[in-house]
Amino acid sequence: MNIKEVFIAAGLALGLSAVAHAADKKPVHEGPSVSIPASDIQFIDTGVKSDGKELKAGPAYGNLENGRHGTFVRAPAGFKSAPHTHSEDYYAVVLKGVGANYQAGGKVVPLPVGSYWFQRGEESHVTECISDTDCLFFLVQPGKFDYVLSK
Repeated sequence: MNIKEVFIAAGLALGLSAVAHAADKKPVHEGPSVSIPASDIQFIDTGVKSDGKELKAGPAYGNLENGRHGTFVRAPAGFKSAPHTHSEDYYAVVLKGVGANYQAGGKVVPLPVGSYWFQRGEESHVTECISDTDCLFFLVQPGKFDYVLSK
């Protein structure tokens, strides 16, 4: 075996060892399985207001005030946030209405039911409910939800 073959064999052995080790690791689970009917979701005020309209939040898992969470967010028809940021990234899906989420000063792209967006943390953006009916979004965020007005 020449030196090149030795390095290739060693690399394959290390790679296979890493794959085998990864296969031995057990997944980390969030907690017990749950099923929550929509009628049982308790919505609370968020303090995020615009033109007298306020976002409401309904927890699915975790706690949006202090850590990792999945949360339903109700936005009244016509709601438009001020340009703002969040410390953490988040992922969102439109469940009802037509929303929009875009960088401050950017193009408004309508997001109908079934649409998805990713919002990078610390990036100024605007979130809207552009439909004539209220919007319902579902957010997943690895850390707490905060709302910081952009300068």
